Amino acid sequence: MNWFKKLTGGLNKTANNIKGSINSIFKGKKIDATQLADLEEKLILSDIGLETSESLVSDLKNIKISTEPLQNEVLNHLASGISKVLVPVEKNLEINKSNRPHVIILAGVNGSGKTTTAGKLAHQFKEEGQKVLLAACDTFRAAATEQLLIWGERSNVEVLKTDPGGDAAALAFQALVYAQEKNFDVLIVDTAGRLQVKEELMQELQKIVRVLDKKYQGSPHERIIVLDGATGQNAHSQVSEFSKAIDVSGLIITKLDGTAKGGVVVALAKKFGIPIHAVGVGEGIDDLTPFVAEDYSRAILGIEKT
Repeated sequence: MNWFKKLTGGLNKTANNIKGSINSIFKGKKIDATQLADLEEKLILSDIGLETSESLVSDLKNIKISTEPLQNEVLNHLASGISKVLVPVEKNLEINKSNRPHVIILAGVNGSGKTTTAGKLAHQFKEEGQKVLLAACDTFRAAATEQLLIWGERSNVEVLKTDPGGDAAALAFQALVYAQEKNFDVLIVDTAGRLQVKEELMQELQKIVRVLDKKYQGSPHERIIVLDGATGQNAHSQVSEFSKAIDVSGLIITKLDGTAKGGVVVALAKKFGIPIHAVGVGEGIDDLTPFVAEDYSRAILGIEKT
């Protein structure tokens, strides 16, 4: 199965909600105010966001009807509008060869998929020929360290760890020193899940960043928040609070398979403008792929790729 089909399958619930609404709303050959109001409500309920929904619907007022069914005209117009919102945040996660190592820190709330994402990124970079080191800095959960060790074994990537309850910042420092001494290309730091409202946990995350920057100025070079795509509107507060704490440089959206809240990606792009590096639609080692705006805009509406 190719990637676009996986993405479309993962976003099937979101697409069915929006596409089904369009098919039921637009049955004639003209668009009226009542139909536009109904569509706007459906888009908002799909977590696309108030501002973006209003803008997309407003643009439909000027749509030129061709020989295609009206529903298809509306879908294609929405896809074009959503793509325009997403294109500015489409950015591949690339390694800067001048950084030795290129340091990536992954943060987010509990259960967002940070550890799995760390393992998948390590696998991808290893496949590209990079020498990768993983640092298991989630010292609160022994299971997280065990999970990362399994990912390391699967990809033949070295993992540094400490005892449960150990100092996460100290381990991050040790990992950076080791990575520099052994000429690693990439260091991926997996951190503990933390609620964005827990100040003491956010301070610990800030400490990890400070320690890394003090040892190697400018690092971590990537400060990525991993978001569960099924959380919907709660993702907004996560991005906002983590950005205040560590100046987030990018997003990775996981668990998009089976969610009806895939529209939140559009809302986040519009509101924050933070680069989206990748999206995940499964647990498989290859189920994380670079974010492509046009593909996402079509998949979220159930439109086949041309």
